Amino acid sequence: MATPTTRVAFSSARASPFEYHDDVTTAPRLHRYSFRDYLAVEEVSTIKHEFLDGEVYAMAGGSVLHAALSASVVAALVSQLRGRGRVFSSDLRTRVQATGLATYADATIVCGPIQADPENAETVTNPTAVVEVLSPSTIDYDLGEKFEHYRQAPSIQAVIYVWQDHRRIEVRERTSDSGWHVASFDAGQVASIGPIACQIDVDALYEEASAS
Repeated sequence: MATPTTRVAFSSARASPFEYHDDVTTAPRLHRYSFRDYLAVEEVSTIKHEFLDGEVYAMAGGSVLHAALSASVVAALVSQLRGRGRVFSSDLRTRVQATGLATYADATIVCGPIQADPENAETVTNPTAVVEVLSPSTIDYDLGEKFEHYRQAPSIQAVIYVWQDHRRIEVRERTSDSGWHVASFDAGQVASIGPIACQIDVDALYEEASAS
């Protein structure tokens, strides 16, 4: 078992944990690390990783614009959620208990008491909403496979996507019949996020992120 001083030979950095194998559901796994092994990697690493099915994957680094958009989203939501919920940066690790995915969203909203993973008090299992800023190298994974994990977390009521290469916000909201309602908001519009009763002005978000 890995310890904080053990050098772990995990998978190489890549855009998503689903690019390494052609079919994540059938391809053989290179390793069988435990969640505790993964946590040991995170303690000593200078970059973030995702964990799924015994594999540890380096997450792609973000651009200056990516970081600015993430910060702008957090700023836009903090004041609106004051007294109703907490907004966390990309430093917060979350875990989908149904699938085992451990990851870091670009922003995470938790309304109500925080529920920690049984194996790690610093890993949250009950986000109410998550935000992903879409980079060219991760957009397919974020909109597809990663969303499939998020939708299996009962606490998640909304997934918000922020495009990096043009002004667009997509909001996916869980419906009462366990489906998802999808709405896109472009330049000149205001994105409405019903489950957390918040709004984000599309133009204001991008203008703040690009301000010098």
